[in-house]
Amino acid sequence: MTEYGWRTAEGFKTAAEAKTFYREVAELMGELVAEKLAPFSAKIDHEGTHLADGEAVEAPAMRGFFDALKAAELHKLCIPRELGGLNAPLLLYFLCGEMIGRADVSSMTHFSFHGGMAMAALVYSIHEGTTHFDVAHAKIASTRFPEMIDELARGEAWGCMDITEPNAGSDMAALRTTAEQDETGEWFVTGQKIFITSGHGKWHFVIARTEERAAGEDAFAGLKGLSMFLVKAYEDRPDGTRKRLVTLERVEEKIGHHGSVTAALSFDRAPAELIGKRGEGFKYMLVLMNNARVGVGFESIGLAEAAYRQAKAYADERWSMGKPIAKHELVADLLDEMRTDVQALRTLAVASAYHEEMSQKLALFERFQTAANDEERQRIARELPYHRARSRRYTPLLKYLAAEKAVEIARRNMQIHGGVGYTQEYGAEKLLRDALVLPVYEGTSQIQSLMAMKDTLLGILKKPQAFVTKIGQAKWRAVSARDELERRVARVQSLSLSAQQFLLTRTAAGKFKALADVPVAEWKAALTTGWDPKRDFALAMLHAERLTRILADEAICELLLAQAKAHPKRRELLERWLDRAELRCKALHEEITTTGARVLASLQPAPPDVAGATEK
Repeated sequence: MTEYGWRTAEGFKTAAEAKTFYREVAELMGELVAEKLAPFSAKIDHEGTHLADGEAVEAPAMRGFFDALKAAELHKLCIPRELGGLNAPLLLYFLCGEMIGRADVSSMTHFSFHGGMAMAALVYSIHEGTTHFDVAHAKIASTRFPEMIDELARGEAWGCMDITEPNAGSDMAALRTTAEQDETGEWFVTGQKIFITSGHGKWHFVIARTEERAAGEDAFAGLKGLSMFLVKAYEDRPDGTRKRLVTLERVEEKIGHHGSVTAALSFDRAPAELIGKRGEGFKYMLVLMNNARVGVGFESIGLAEAAYRQAKAYADERWSMGKPIAKHELVADLLDEMRTDVQALRTLAVASAYHEEMSQKLALFERFQTAANDEERQRIARELPYHRARSRRYTPLLKYLAAEKAVEIARRNMQIHGGVGYTQEYGAEKLLRDALVLPVYEGTSQIQSLMAMKDTLLGILKKPQAFVTKIGQAKWRAVSARDELERRVARVQSLSLSAQQFLLTRTAAGKFKALADVPVAEWKAALTTGWDPKRDFALAMLHAERLTRILADEAICELLLAQAKAHPKRRELLERWLDRAELRCKALHEEITTTGARVLASLQPAPPDVAGATEK
């Protein structure tokens, strides 16, 4: 933010000074992961976690790593200096998370509930207007949750996000946990939450219902009745005993992630603090969820990197038929794709994290920097929508593809190991077990696909002329660009745009059929408003995952092309990615444009049995 004039007296004097510090932090994290975590990954997996006397007992080996992080003060990595933190960029925080994920993803998951939740508390306070800035000195003067932030930054406690309930996972409108006020205005939360990662923590952000859905309202109107609360799960007394305000019912036994606590919790009129206003819970949940999904992207890349390196090391040493199996064509092809996938995914992850961080910081600057001149304000007005749009575009693509690829690469690693991969000796089976949850938590792959599809197609409806222009430009670049790689990227873009056009055209055709009884004078309004993805986008929803894969290929191609133009050494990676992406996108395009009718027909209600009805 220094280019906008937001520079504190305690901050770095030059960009070079900042980069030196960031590199030192990354190297320190790498050393701690290599020495205090990686050698104990199998032990963490074996020790696991369990419930004893109402408290979760973590793997001792994992606690050793977190004691080292605490001593190094790395939980305060991204927290502002005035709150006792190191004020590092979120991007560095995410890259450190990837390193932890290479060694043990259950530890990486828990890591995110320290500094990450402290930042969430700060962001929530800023959004609701309870953080106050000293604009003249470019620093935070006060914030609402200093006790919580301080404890998390020091590593003395951690937090979590409590959303999922029995029979209410992705369907948040069905959540039943309630929050009520007493006559003095104090809030209390009652209900059950399940599958809560690091749910044995002290500080809980809880989604609870404060308003009931009115009779006759659409089921999704239930989202309007949700509010966000901060609940302290326990209090530690001076005598060393603990008073629990939220009951830890059980710790789940899982296929993988054995070092991470996944808890079921009961709230029985637990004291709570309302965050924001009543009915804003879903909005506040999205603020945290976006960062969480970027974090899972880096976590997935960490695991995929570990699986690739493990496979490569084994294939280089394992001889068969007179040569290492890494030299056999089939295995060489697998390793080449694994390596390419990891490198390309990291490109998407860094872009996603950068744009998300810039959009948050520019929004703060726009809101609080009253001393900005007209030129600075105009600059922010241009750049803020740009970063927001890029973050919104990239995040679901990253969460989807990184998670799916982590499973695929872990599976291939196990296959390359052959029979020993199925044993516990080499660790390949652990990586696969740990990978399986990545496409599930923080929003399933299917939810990410629906988000990407909806944003893409509704975006076209908002700016149809711009979409037509993009089609023409892509087709022209595919035949006229001087750079062969740019022509190939344009062909991928054309396939993506063609798939989008097909889905929207088919959707619009259905919309036109629905206008049979609508006066012609009202057609324009009907075609430009009232689009309901749940009702109107059936074919697009059926093909959402296929479209998402094309969109991800397109985004990665564009990012790698931009990098190749600035850094010619990146051309080789772009070429490797295109070798597979072009053929993959052609196949996905063919599936989208030729299949789906049979499945959609099977979902239609059966026609009434007229004869049977007459007999009755």
